[in-house]
Amino acid sequence: MLVGQALLAKARSLSNRPEDQIARACGYVGPSGRLLKKSFYRALVEAKGYVVPSASPSGAGAGSKGRQAEFRTRVHGNGNLLIGHAYTRRMGLEPGQEFRIELHKETGSIWLSPIEPDEP
Repeated sequence: MLVGQALLAKARSLSNRPEDQIARACGYVGPSGRLLKKSFYRALVEAKGYVVPSASPSGAGAGSKGRQAEFRTRVHGNGNLLIGHAYTRRMGLEPGQEFRIELHKETGSIWLSPIEPDEP
């Protein structure tokens, strides 16, 4: 995802295209292929030099933090364990990267080891 001056330059060069195409060209697409419009618009505003508060100080959720990375998760009803975008972004992981899952029962740990592109 482009940010800062790179984002502004790319968006400016594509200004004759629909907004969705500009956002996609700037990399604002989730792993499922869904367009991340809110993130795109937020990045544009920040690139212009405005400070965007992370949560509204008024309204029904006043005083709450909203969705924050808590480093907690739980197993879903279908058996899946979701790590989430906040954590993968923090680790610098990219969509399409592959990992080997290692289970360590003695410590109750799950390790993700990156698989190199040439590794079987």
